Amino acid sequence: MQVAVNTTTVGAHPHPTKSSYLRPSPPCRVYFHASPRPNLRAIAMATKSQLQDQLIITRPDDWHLHLREGGVLEAVVPHSAMHFGRAIIMPNLKPPVTTTARAVEYREDILRALPPGSSFVPLMTLYLTDNTSPEEIKLAIKSGIIFAVKLYPAGATTNSQDGVTDIFGKCLPVLEEMVRQEMPLLVHGEVTDPHVDTFDREKVFIDKILAPLVQKLPQLKIVMEHITTMDAVNFIESCEEGHVAATVTPQHLLLNRNALFQGGLQPHNYCLPVLKRETHRQAIVSAVTNGSRRYFLGTDSAPHDKRNKECSCGCAGIYSAPVALSLYAKVFEEAGALDKLEAFTSFNGPDFYGLPRNISKIVLRKNAWKVPATYKHSSGEIVPMFSGSTLEWLPSDQPKE
Repeated sequence: MQVAVNTTTVGAHPHPTKSSYLRPSPPCRVYFHASPRPNLRAIAMATKSQLQDQLIITRPDDWHLHLREGGVLEAVVPHSAMHFGRAIIMPNLKPPVTTTARAVEYREDILRALPPGSSFVPLMTLYLTDNTSPEEIKLAIKSGIIFAVKLYPAGATTNSQDGVTDIFGKCLPVLEEMVRQEMPLLVHGEVTDPHVDTFDREKVFIDKILAPLVQKLPQLKIVMEHITTMDAVNFIESCEEGHVAATVTPQHLLLNRNALFQGGLQPHNYCLPVLKRETHRQAIVSAVTNGSRRYFLGTDSAPHDKRNKECSCGCAGIYSAPVALSLYAKVFEEAGALDKLEAFTSFNGPDFYGLPRNISKIVLRKNAWKVPATYKHSSGEIVPMFSGSTLEWLPSDQPKE
């Protein structure tokens, strides 16, 4: 690159003569060749591109996971154990996990089903009923394996028939003990009144149950599970940080209620709480990707046999464990917020629960892969979320050489 530099005017000879004083020499223009400068912008863009082709993040946890029992448990737990360090395990089995003793047994079942050498840690929960006692909460704390209590309004979702019918009339002594023990309450936030429209049940639950509960017991740590509406976002934002938080699923970040009907009825997109309008989806994406510590990863991965989904009265639940990290990365990338992904997947959850963050790392690479059509279990098969689709981000335990 040639650069012209204007210099001050100097004489044509090093030692001026008399004539040089009478007739000034013409200005001298000096030329030189400069070494090419590095294109810093290009380097920065290339570095950013390389970083966005491979993300190394602290190993995530799943703060809302269904593993089921028996052959289904054995088939699905390796998918979660592959890349997640820990998971909050939902207690809505048949019969539900209502006692500490049953939680200990279920935990042993999960540990036996893990692949050899796995370090995955199941964090157990109790299923709250009208008859749960404060003494059971004390036993749960002493066990060292139970980390939360789950509130299912009776009839709200899968295996919730034994849930709570009157939280203020029958559960206050238990909730007060949970405050003393600093035990979080995990909430399926929907009313079950048949007169309330399905798409309004989360908002009504907030207005009639959750807001009054927070007002009555402001020190109770609450996680509003799988939020689906801007009403939930507004409520979470209005609460004191560190006392009320929310988990968010991949389906509620990526899909709106049109996904239930496009190309015919889509049973594998049916979950509870049901998908909502696009405006609600956008509000949740904005809340999650802006860096707030109030939200963290909770897949609500819920496996059902294919036959129980594709029938006249199909089960609610989306099996997302094998694809969840790929989908969360997709959401954050599309929002231009990949730098905030790690906090959502790996920091906010343990911070809220008062647990240490994981030490190990995983890698997310830009490497297209196709989601299998189904996953086999002992007596059938399970259709995963985005079955047969090609996803761009591939999780791995090994960094690229």
